Amino acid sequence: MYEFLEGRIASQSPTRLVLDVGGVGYDLAVPLGASFGGRGADAPARAWTHLVVRDDAHLLFGFPDAGTRDLFRMLLTVRGVGPTMALGLLSGLSADELLLALQEGDAKRFTVVKGVGRKTADQIVLDLRDKTGEIAGLLGRAPAAPLPSSAEPVLGGLERDAVHALLSIGYGEKDARKAVARAAAKAPDADLEALIRAALQS
Repeated sequence: MYEFLEGRIASQSPTRLVLDVGGVGYDLAVPLGASFGGRGADAPARAWTHLVVRDDAHLLFGFPDAGTRDLFRMLLTVRGVGPTMALGLLSGLSADELLLALQEGDAKRFTVVKGVGRKTADQIVLDLRDKTGEIAGLLGRAPAAPLPSSAEPVLGGLERDAVHALLSIGYGEKDARKAVARAAAKAPDADLEALIRAALQS
């Protein structure tokens, strides 16, 4: 409905922006620390927007550029990620940190954001890792080189449980993850006990 709003900054806090557009004040939720320009009494400020319509409210989210807004929308396509969590991810991680975490399959990096558990973090990596080139384009970054084959594998819930079992008997995390990934590739339908046994033998 709204592509962007341009006007005068009436007030701003770390996570909110009120933009005066022709005498109408638009209240926007914004990423922590986002800068919208507008310095000086008459300097215009522009916010690229996303509207969320709920039964009890219409919520406007504002972003300093179209690329960050489109990344927000991309995060919303991930199962389990709503507008508040997506905004939290863009507040807790810089765009470059988020992009690097996706490229490296580093789900743990997303769990530093309040409300993001490991299951959701894994889902973010699963859904968006193959879209890092598109994300880099949205943000005006050069596409990253492909990950080397030795990059740490992304593991699902059953595989993580198997990794924890190996850690408990003295495996290092990197070796445990690789062993479980190899075992899962050979026996994708294995239950936890069989997966652990196969990992020990890999």
